[in-house]
Amino acid sequence: MGDPKHKAEPVNKMTILIASSVVRGSHQGESHGGIYLIDMDSQQSALAMDWNTINIDWQGRGWDRGLRGIAFDGDKIYIAASDELFVYTPEFEMIGSHRCPYLKHCHEIYRFERRLYLTSTGYDSILGFDLDRETFSWGMELGLDDDEFRARPFNPHSVGGPLPHNELHLNSVFCTRNGMYISGLKTGAGLLFNGTTITEWVKLPLGVHNARPYRDGVLFNDTEANLVRYVTADTQCAFKVPMVANDKLTHTDFDDSRVARQGFGRGLCVMDNGVIAAGSSPSTITFHNIDKQKTTHAINLTYDVRNAIHGLEVWPYR
Repeated sequence: MGDPKHKAEPVNKMTILIASSVVRGSHQGESHGGIYLIDMDSQQSALAMDWNTINIDWQGRGWDRGLRGIAFDGDKIYIAASDELFVYTPEFEMIGSHRCPYLKHCHEIYRFERRLYLTSTGYDSILGFDLDRETFSWGMELGLDDDEFRARPFNPHSVGGPLPHNELHLNSVFCTRNGMYISGLKTGAGLLFNGTTITEWVKLPLGVHNARPYRDGVLFNDTEANLVRYVTADTQCAFKVPMVANDKLTHTDFDDSRVARQGFGRGLCVMDNGVIAAGSSPSTITFHNIDKQKTTHAINLTYDVRNAIHGLEVWPYR
C-alpha cells in the first residue's frame, strides 16, 4: 500500500505521525484496526493500511485484534499484533513476520540499540527480538512477591518459560542507557531494570499506559482518570482527554464491556519544543504543549467508539 515512489529518507522537520488502532467487537471480515498517517501541519489524516483480511488467524489474536506497538529500524517498520510481530517497508509492503510462544496480548514495543523489546501482557513478560538475527533472543518475566517486584529471565525458545497470566497487565517498555523502564495497569509504579535488578523508580496510579521518563519527570496516560499527566518533584501538569458529543458517536449499540469506551487514553509520543501527542477513543490525536500547559488542537480519525488509538510515533520518513 502507499505511494510506490515513496522514499525512506530521514526528515528534519517532524510533522507526520503514525498511529495504530484497534477495533473491539468487530466480526471476522470487518476492519478491526489499521494504520494511519497524520499530517500535523495540514491536520489531515490518511488510512495507510486497513487490518481487515479474512486470512488472519482469528483464534490467535485475542479479543481486540488490531495493531499495537510501532517501532522503526532503518527502512523497516515493526508493528505488533496481539501475538505476532510484522515487518513492513515504508510503503507498507509486508516483508516478514515473527512469532514466539510467549508473545500474547502484546501492547507497546520499543527499539534500543540492536534489540526490539515487546510487552507480552498475557505472560507478564518483556521479550527481546534480535534485529540482526531476526529472532526472539531474550525474555524476562515480572512478578510481585511480598510487595517486592521480581524479575526472572527465560529463554523464549525453551519450554521452561512463564505460564500464561496477566497479574500486572504490563503495557509499556521504554529504554535508555540508564536501563529499561516498564509499567502496566496494575504495577502501581514505574519499574526500572538495570540489567541485574528491578526497582521502583516512580510511583504511579493504577490504570496507566505509556509511562516513560521525560525531562526531569514522568509522562503517562492516566487512563482511569481520563488525563495525560507530566509529573516532576515540583510540577503537576494534567491535560484532559477530549470527549466527542454523543450524537456524533457511532456503533454505540454494543452492550459489551470489551468495547472501548469514549475517552480511553492510550498512545503517547514526544515531539519538539515541549509538544506531546496523545491518543484516545474514538481514535483521536490530541496535541499538548507542556511548557505552556495548554492543549493546542486535536485531529479526529473516526467517530466509531469501538476504534481506539494504540501505538503512536513520529514518522521518520519522507
